[in-house]
Amino acid sequence: MFDLKTRILIVDDAMTMRKMVGKMCKDLGYTDLTEAADGLIAWEAITSTPIPFGLVISDWNMPNCTGLELLKKVREDAKFEKLPFLMVTAEAEQHQIAEAIKIGVDNYLIKPFAQVDLVKKLEAVHKKRGA
Repeated sequence: MFDLKTRILIVDDAMTMRKMVGKMCKDLGYTDLTEAADGLIAWEAITSTPIPFGLVISDWNMPNCTGLELLKKVREDAKFEKLPFLMVTAEAEQHQIAEAIKIGVDNYLIKPFAQVDLVKKLEAVHKKRGA
């Protein structure tokens, strides 16, 4: 599992969803959580912080910049290309999941989900990235 001091960026246009994911992370012991309301705000946070994020948990469907567009930006930038990225989405269509995998998502979680599901996905992302 990720170190409990890992900086986590939670990206979702729905404040209730950001708070729910944040609470789940806090309940797991994570303390360094940052929220962003869309991919543009998230990208600004990723590129401007002096202390790098260790994990992005992002919604797919958002205004201004979707989670998929954010993922593309992250993977295309050599400085951030290895940043662990978990997509949280209501999109369960196989072609959409395949597109996210092709771009380089580390894993995805279908809404709605329970804390145990988040834990399983975080463990899988950690194992994949060897973080």
